[in-house]
Amino acid sequence: MAAFAGRFRQSKFKHVFGKGAKREFCYDNIRVTKSSWDSTFCAVNPKYIAIITDAAGGGAFMVLAHDQYGRVERDPPLVAGHKAAVLDVQWCPHDDEFIASASEDCTAKVWRILPESFSDGNLTESYRDLVAHNRRVGLVVWHPSAYMVLLTAGADNKVLIWNVEEEEVMKEIEFPDNVLSCSFNWVGSMFVCSCKDKVTRVVNARTGEFVAEEKLHEGTKPQQVLFLRDGRVFSTGFSRMSERQWGLWNGSTLEPIDKQELDNSNGVLFPFYDPDVNLLYLVGKGDSVIRYFEVTEDAPYVHFLNVFQSSEPQRGMGWMPKRGLDVSSCEISRLYKLHQKGLCEPISFTVPRKSELFQDDLYPDTCAESYALTAEEWLQGKDAEPVLSPVRPDAASAADIAAAKAKKRVPEKRPKKSAASAAADKGDRADVPANHLLANSNSSDSTAAATVAADPADTSALESRVADLEATVQNLTSLVESMRDSMAQLTSECEQLRAT
Repeated sequence: MAAFAGRFRQSKFKHVFGKGAKREFCYDNIRVTKSSWDSTFCAVNPKYIAIITDAAGGGAFMVLAHDQYGRVERDPPLVAGHKAAVLDVQWCPHDDEFIASASEDCTAKVWRILPESFSDGNLTESYRDLVAHNRRVGLVVWHPSAYMVLLTAGADNKVLIWNVEEEEVMKEIEFPDNVLSCSFNWVGSMFVCSCKDKVTRVVNARTGEFVAEEKLHEGTKPQQVLFLRDGRVFSTGFSRMSERQWGLWNGSTLEPIDKQELDNSNGVLFPFYDPDVNLLYLVGKGDSVIRYFEVTEDAPYVHFLNVFQSSEPQRGMGWMPKRGLDVSSCEISRLYKLHQKGLCEPISFTVPRKSELFQDDLYPDTCAESYALTAEEWLQGKDAEPVLSPVRPDAASAADIAAAKAKKRVPEKRPKKSAASAAADKGDRADVPANHLLANSNSSDSTAAATVAADPADTSALESRVADLEATVQNLTSLVESMRDSMAQLTSECEQLRAT
């Protein structure tokens, strides 16, 4: 029995399966960029989908809300502030309104996307301009736990780490060759990058010191690397005979742990990693399949789970953070596939479960829309893991609430207020008592309002009552949503019975 126990591994993800969305829930008529740059061309967060597009006379990308299904209009509003082709886009993990873009015009830009951003056509005014590279910028990577800290890599063989709010470079690191892919470790103290010279390097992000250097794959085609949550490094590349490979390496020394050949295709393999449950999805450019694996601490370390097969090759791919998934259907990941013919197709990966209850084992706490450090704190040497929050819709962690309260407000406009103006505004607000606002809330009964305003004890009791009512409303809303889901499932089952 012991021998059989070693051969058959138990895993709750052995039966994960993928399913593409119906045509009416896809996004069509998108002029996806024809650039030959090795990028995924798509970035996704719980609010928006960003897709790099072809644009005459400059570089641009499109931003769509998730409910904008169907055919995109012929000349849709674009984010069009770059003077040359856009090569990479990435959403900020700490604020769903901000996105960074890299371009052939030697600049990187950060944009703020609001519902009214495209009311007057194209968005051309960026939130921050990051100008320091001498050649094209091909890569942007956000820091996992520090707010508004961005890494950019350019064809000038330099990696720059920015304080985006101040538009200043905190660290400049020179490399022997062009950096093609990059990934921070879990706390953001180091990053791993692959270069055009076929050498992968682990770098101290603050000092720029090369901690380890190693040639992971012998092939000349581009390699992709990423840090896993436990500190190991995962890579994809090519052998000397141009066979596609993946490898697992020690994150401190880049010593090999495991390395396997995959197939003989020639498209670059892009890995998408879920740090909550240690699942890896390998997407090859030009392939029509998505392979997914589970990474464990014990040999053989990387376990093949299944493959999603489709008929159309993929031009690019986007990855939805865990915060944007449908947990009621046991969805554990969602990829957005860009077709060659301008279609963006959501592909949902689910774990079949009979119970309709929330599956705690599938959804450990995930990265929240909050940050753990400021740029100044990180530069001074502080490290912190990303702030985590529960995936369960009706739950909230104390740490996430505290982080949300500490989160700084982002200025609405580029110009900053002077110190004197800010002090005056603060003084004006301080002159207005809080009880005055409460008293004016009910002009039809001025006597009662004045009584409430004058008695702090009554005010406290009223605020407590309002909080209780809000909690009750929230609970009832959750109950109604649960009943709607149950009704929808019952309706579906009835239709199936009628059909049979």
